[in-house]
Amino acid sequence: MQKRIRKPETSMQGQPHEPALPDSKSSLRFIGKKMKRHWQLYLVVFLPVLYLVIFKYIPMSGVVIAFKEYNVIQGIWGSPWVGLKYFEQFFESPNFWLYLKNTLGINMYGLLVGFPAPILLALALNEIRNGFFKSSVQMITYAPYFISTVIMVSILIVTLSPSVGIISKFTQLLGIENTNFMGIPSLFKSIYVWSDVWQFSGYGAIIYIAALAGVNPELYESAKVDGASRMQKIINIDLPSLIPVSVILLILNLGNFMKVGFEKVYLMQNPLNISTSEVISTYVYKVGLLSSSFSFSTAIGFFNSIINLILLVSVNYIAKKLSNSSLW
Repeated sequence: MQKRIRKPETSMQGQPHEPALPDSKSSLRFIGKKMKRHWQLYLVVFLPVLYLVIFKYIPMSGVVIAFKEYNVIQGIWGSPWVGLKYFEQFFESPNFWLYLKNTLGINMYGLLVGFPAPILLALALNEIRNGFFKSSVQMITYAPYFISTVIMVSILIVTLSPSVGIISKFTQLLGIENTNFMGIPSLFKSIYVWSDVWQFSGYGAIIYIAALAGVNPELYESAKVDGASRMQKIINIDLPSLIPVSVILLILNLGNFMKVGFEKVYLMQNPLNISTSEVISTYVYKVGLLSSSFSFSTAIGFFNSIINLILLVSVNYIAKKLSNSSLW
């Protein structure tokens, strides 16, 4: 027996009617059934979400003290409002432009040198055919990542010491006068950035090596048949394959552009290099905790976060337009 096929209802103009939207009760019932059916997945998601809410979102309410004359006895909500007083105080500070210049200078220097370093290392490791040598180089470059900040700064101070440092010993053999490298303000940025390159390039290269491992081998075979050299393979196959990963990591780096590693800068500071080593994060620590001016330090931190947010959204928008790779 042939089944009768029911035709969709049509409107007066001959257009099919759209199905009626479920009401709110039906939607809630549908969502409840879905959650009940996949409750294991929701349980796995629940704990990270709970962590974010408790430790990331609830503390954000404390930023309100940037607009208040915070008093410990009156509490956050009992303290009087002062508007933008502490923002104006920071912008009118005689050292505001110096701290901003130092912060931007170190970050820009670190981005220009530190961002391409893992890419170059990954491309070089990808070209090594000797497996033992490749794994040895990878392990040696990856190991500094596990050195703590305190140990790293201690290594720098001892290495660059004018009395017992390796460089000073070498210059003594050449008859050159000892130099206190950590005391020269113009060298602070270079010491900070290049030590970061040595410590983090091996770790950063792992992501790019993983991306290169996913390149279709047929592309290399085709390039080999066409007689392409190694450099041509890198330019035409490897580099285009790394663009999506590079764009995402660049956006993430720029999202923390104003956030210089506080611990390392603070430990490397001394009275001789303070003119180039004082950045906004160390200034916040000295003003907020050592001087107990919590509202002022919160205002500075809030200013930093706003700049980071603007950079993150802007760079993400530009990257989406230019390369179709973005965070959202």
